[in-house]
Amino acid sequence: MTRTATALQALADDITTSLTSPATAPTVGHGSHAYLPQSLAGGAAGIALLHAEYSFTRPEHHTTLHTWLTSAAGGDLNGSTSAGLFFGVPALAFVTAAAAKATGQYRHALAQLTAAAQDLTRLRLAAAHSRIDKGDLPALAEFDLIRGLTGLGAYHLHHEPEHDITRAVLTYLVRLTEPHAPTGRPGWWTDHGPNGQPPTSYSGGHGNLGLAHGITGPLALLSLALRAGIVVPGHRDAIARICRWLDTWQQDHPTGPWWPRTITLDEAKAQRCDQPGPLQPSWCYGTPGIARSQQLAALATGDTTRRRTAETALLGCITDPDQFARIDGPSLCHGSAGLLHTTWRVAREAETGDLTAQLANLAKLFNNHLQTAPRSTELLEGSVGAALAALTATTGQPPRSSWDTCLLLG
Repeated sequence: MTRTATALQALADDITTSLTSPATAPTVGHGSHAYLPQSLAGGAAGIALLHAEYSFTRPEHHTTLHTWLTSAAGGDLNGSTSAGLFFGVPALAFVTAAAAKATGQYRHALAQLTAAAQDLTRLRLAAAHSRIDKGDLPALAEFDLIRGLTGLGAYHLHHEPEHDITRAVLTYLVRLTEPHAPTGRPGWWTDHGPNGQPPTSYSGGHGNLGLAHGITGPLALLSLALRAGIVVPGHRDAIARICRWLDTWQQDHPTGPWWPRTITLDEAKAQRCDQPGPLQPSWCYGTPGIARSQQLAALATGDTTRRRTAETALLGCITDPDQFARIDGPSLCHGSAGLLHTTWRVAREAETGDLTAQLANLAKLFNNHLQTAPRSTELLEGSVGAALAALTATTGQPPRSSWDTCLLLG
């Protein structure tokens, strides 16, 4: 094990062992996600996922895992249509599935949670199809990974790929990609701004390209399903529609291609991107997440040109000093943990070894960030997610708990 790997393992161990009890753990995060027990992004559910990953090789974590699962399930679980992969019943179902795999326990609870997740997915699908029938545009929360049907689909594809509910989500995503008849805009175009700004303050809405909140989330899910042999009518056409739109907004840079975070109505009308250049290379909104989704699409459809473009784009952004300097912390969402883990996933299936050669440098940056960052209980923007990424970086093997299913990276 290299010196960096040893340091990352020690940091992951230290973070994990410090999170032994909800009674003693800090309950105020340093990111944007408030501490709520049933939150995967920033609560007990995310911490339970970390202990589930440890439980595969260290059975002494079983008790701590149970403690955090109990905390996550305490109170009234949100099983309403506002729940998603990162909050409420689906979040707990996802974590319980990892715990069941690690310990052989929790089967009854998992069956109940899965049934509840199926029920709310059906309700959300019905609302989404009704919205399409009326000719309205969607909110990001209808379809995105963090709050929407793509996140629910990620759980169902992982846990019950052959179930009808999985195909139902994929069928909806196919319909989402069809042009919006009243306006001719993409079916995923939203009237609101990327942070939920109302139409009155974000004229014309926008098209979102990010993996966390935009159309590359559905692209990744559709591609993963196609690779797994779970196919619905129009499946390949939907992937092609998304990819053509991404091609329209692909930008050139001396180090390689990149994509903007969002496209406004004015930009769409002018067929011109106003973002002056690539921003922070992040999982959530930047080139890394967009590149991984396109690599998955290319691998699913046999598109060697798109595969090379995606891998070249990622290599360019992590070797460009200007973009590299924008990485300012160790988070999964938009920091060095997410960048390292995304690159590791892409590198494992890349055509060349160029990305693999960059992993050591990314690991050093991540280690430096993690050494000095404040501790928190957050998965997406704090120490919990960083510890999970650190574990994968030290082992070089896919997570046994499949925790990065929630990031749609593999």
